[in-house]
Amino acid sequence: MQPKPTRRPPTWHQRAGKPVRVWFGLIILAGIFHRYLPDSRWLLVHLFTLGAVTNSVVVWSQHFTEGFLGSPLPESRRRTQLIRIYVLNLGIVAAIVGVLADWWHVTVSGSVIIGAAVAWHGVGLLQQISAAKGGWNRAGVWFYVGSAFLLPVGAGFGAALAYGFTDTTQAGFLLAHQAMNLLGFLGLAAAGTLLIVYPRLLRAEVPGRGRALPALGILLAGIAAATAGALLDSPNTAAAGVGAYLAGWLLVALPMMRLALRDLPQHLPRGYAAMSVTAALLWLLGSLTALTTVLATGPLLPERLAPLTVPFIVGFAAQLLLGIMTQLLPNLMGGQAAVIAVGVREMDRWATWRIVVINGGLLMWLLPLPSWTRVGVSALVMVAFVAFLPIMIRSARATLAARRAAVAPKPTGPASMSTPIPTPMMAAPADPAPARRSPALQATAALACLALVAALGTAISAPAPLDAANGAVATGETTQVDVVAKDMRFMPAEIEVPVGNRLVINVTNADDQVHDLVLETGQSTGRLGPGQSRQLDAGVIGRDVDGWCSIVGHRQQGMVFQVRAEGQDPANSAAAPGPHHSATGADSINSHAVTTALNSAPAPEFQARDAALAPAPGGTTHQYTFDITEVPGEFAPGLEQVLWTYNGAAGGPTLRGELGDVFEVTLVNNGTMGHSIDFHAGMVNPDTNMRTINPGESLVYTFRAEHTGIWLYHCSTKPMSVHIAAGMFGAVIIDPPGLAPVDAEYLLQQSEAYLGPQRGEIDADKVAAKTPDLVMFNGYANQYLYRPLTAKVGDRIRIWLLDVGPNLTTSFHVVGAQFDTVYKEGAYLLRPDNALHGASQALDLTPAQGGFVELEFTEPGSYSFVSHIMSDAEKGAAGKIVVTE
Repeated sequence: MQPKPTRRPPTWHQRAGKPVRVWFGLIILAGIFHRYLPDSRWLLVHLFTLGAVTNSVVVWSQHFTEGFLGSPLPESRRRTQLIRIYVLNLGIVAAIVGVLADWWHVTVSGSVIIGAAVAWHGVGLLQQISAAKGGWNRAGVWFYVGSAFLLPVGAGFGAALAYGFTDTTQAGFLLAHQAMNLLGFLGLAAAGTLLIVYPRLLRAEVPGRGRALPALGILLAGIAAATAGALLDSPNTAAAGVGAYLAGWLLVALPMMRLALRDLPQHLPRGYAAMSVTAALLWLLGSLTALTTVLATGPLLPERLAPLTVPFIVGFAAQLLLGIMTQLLPNLMGGQAAVIAVGVREMDRWATWRIVVINGGLLMWLLPLPSWTRVGVSALVMVAFVAFLPIMIRSARATLAARRAAVAPKPTGPASMSTPIPTPMMAAPADPAPARRSPALQATAALACLALVAALGTAISAPAPLDAANGAVATGETTQVDVVAKDMRFMPAEIEVPVGNRLVINVTNADDQVHDLVLETGQSTGRLGPGQSRQLDAGVIGRDVDGWCSIVGHRQQGMVFQVRAEGQDPANSAAAPGPHHSATGADSINSHAVTTALNSAPAPEFQARDAALAPAPGGTTHQYTFDITEVPGEFAPGLEQVLWTYNGAAGGPTLRGELGDVFEVTLVNNGTMGHSIDFHAGMVNPDTNMRTINPGESLVYTFRAEHTGIWLYHCSTKPMSVHIAAGMFGAVIIDPPGLAPVDAEYLLQQSEAYLGPQRGEIDADKVAAKTPDLVMFNGYANQYLYRPLTAKVGDRIRIWLLDVGPNLTTSFHVVGAQFDTVYKEGAYLLRPDNALHGASQALDLTPAQGGFVELEFTEPGSYSFVSHIMSDAEKGAAGKIVVTE
């Protein structure tokens, strides 16, 4: 019986590589749930650069250093290296958490730990150079040493950026941060590795290494000059530095390019590793050329640097990392060359499809595509990147299986086969399996996927309904302007463009809530979070064009924008259409539809909002969570609108307590725009508690009940009238001391609906004009006509009332009954023991006022209740109380 092969313990490389896999997993999760995460764009970039890239560079530089020097480290020193990896990741977690939570000291601590851990790694590399007796490529290790000692400086710049500087210095620190981290830490490590590895990926001899150290000197000089220019706000100096850095990379890359071109069919990149690294080199050289041009031709501004982020991060860094890992990971698994070839072959699955999708998608993303096309292309590129993970897992399993088979004792043959052959530094790429030799088919499939996404995105994106050119002859010139959204205004709000010029608008949201810019010709920036920027191509301008923020109510608050066509034909100006009436540019629900709905019974399964009011819960502290959502709903049968809600309904949860009770409400914004909350029942600092929070953010609002009454709460984000009318309101009831017991209590909150297009959002113009389509109790017109409240003869009933508004008053009346108790705004106006035996017929309230009435019914019957502003009752502010024996 043959002995069962024993499982070898994981190598240092395998254990050190685990954080890389964890960070990739976090990147995928963050990409899926980015909508719900704070600062999602910053988070995704730094999960990749700080998490995945930093760990990968540390691991691969250690691996290649041992190969270059020909002196593997003894196992006794591996423990120290693992501790260094753990310390590094502790610092990365601290830095990311510190920025997201706005904990400055944690951010600084994390940056210091990251810098110290990587510098420690650099010291370890120096010690290995000193201890090595020989080595065939010491020059490559010096690239790694330079890389390691630049990251601590870049981490310091990153901490400075996280702390926040004025707009005049932020661009300089941003460029200095990128120069040290991308060009320095990653770039130098990549250059040192590719001097040796890239020729092997092309199946070519490694060229002479006489240019390595001169290239390193040029690269370091370029980084120093670019950083100095950035910090001194000298674009020309920075441009010269980046140009020198580009020259250093050309010195590294040109010999390799000559090798590839010398015998193109033989050295054509094959396999994912070679193709991905080649693409990364091309993106790097192109991005460096573009950056040099940008710096040499204009001021040092963040918006001028922002378009290069994707080419550097995705085109260069991501593809370089995955290319190196594709070839390196099977080698790190250990085993014979044939075993490694099995893993490499698995890593090459769908190589051509992935490369074409990633690079074709990036090229498309740089073009002025419709928004939905950009979304689709981004998603497809993400799929191509994410495919690396399951392929990596499959490769690991195949490599392990091949290694076990290789070391298993054979029935005949020498026992020496059970001893693994030492792993080479980097095995040559394996030829693809015959069944997978279909690069042309894969490339065709990739191009078809990109074309399909482009076609679907174009079809979904709203076509421009109007022509901004209006027959004007294009001049071939472009007018580019910068527009800032802040304080419910666009600045500038009006620009002039010569007729025939193409207009490009760079829009930056400098406000604390979400905005966008939409032109009447159909172009839009899409939603911009605080601090985000986007470019809008308005096309050729031949007439005046109006623009606005499309978030409901923002336009009415003054977020309007106008393009003035300079030198236009007066006839064109007169023919130019005016702005749309509604906030969405679509027709609102008409009066006939409203009348039909008010005279229609709801569906049999309709459940009215429960008006019955529960007594105050026990205890003195009450905790709630309010989830802000924007959901479809109805205001009346067939009248469907998008509701903005606390916990999913027009009219949020009712809070009830007694004097001195403490309420703690956690507000979570799961919507698509900024929202907030204002509890009239609390006396608190509005700046802290009522501030607007953006999508994915939350706050805790705590107040103490100091006075009795029924109090309104509502969204206090501008325009408040729109947010209230869309459903963001509710009641807090603080019982007066000695409140008499009754047989039943009900709560009625009167509000108004201003209907926009069917299944769209409410019409902010109607809100501003105070012309509601519906007036309702508890968020649904006439619901208590069809689902009446109930009582019995002789029962004492208390009805709490709150006028939500946002615009109309109410005069609450019950037909056939009188109120013997009236309580309004914290005081009794009438009690049963009134000496004059008086009674009340109506309780009048203005918006944000509340109270209650009490009554008894002496006979059975159906008693209507209405707002006695009868036109409002006819718009839905009506219901019934069915009284039985």
